[in-house]
Order: sequence, then structure tokens, then C-alpha cells
Amino acid sequence: MNVDLPLLKNLIHKRNDEIEKSVAGTGYLARTVIGVGTFLLDNEGDIDLLSAKQRVVFDKFLLPLLHAPRR
Repeated sequence: MNVDLPLLKNLIHKRNDEIEKSVAGTGYLARTVIGVGTFLLDNEGDIDLLSAKQRVVFDKFLLPLLHAPRR
């Protein structure tokens, strides 16, 4: 799977409010989700480099936000 890097960069840097809303009440921290996104940006979107826990964060929070219709 390829990650749309410009879209991910926009999500991490300009749409933090959406990340915070998605983690509210889940026990996860927004900074954890942002950290996984930043790791992907630093590694050119290579999902294979994610640990199992990072992959869960990606699948649960980042992936839905990347595919959500933009406002």
C-alpha cells in the first residue's frame, strides 16, 4: 500500500484537530498518532517499517482520516 505523502503531511501539520477528535475517549494520545505519521513521512511512507503497534495506530486512526472526504 502506498501512502499519499502530501495528504499525510497536510493531515499531520494542518489537521491536528481531526486527529484529536478521532482519538478522544480511546485511550490513545494524539501525539502518538502524529508520531506515527511523522515516522511515515520521514521514511517515505514505507508502511513495512512500522512495528505492530504502530501499524495498529496507522490502521485505526491515520488511514480513516486519509480516506475521509475533505471538508
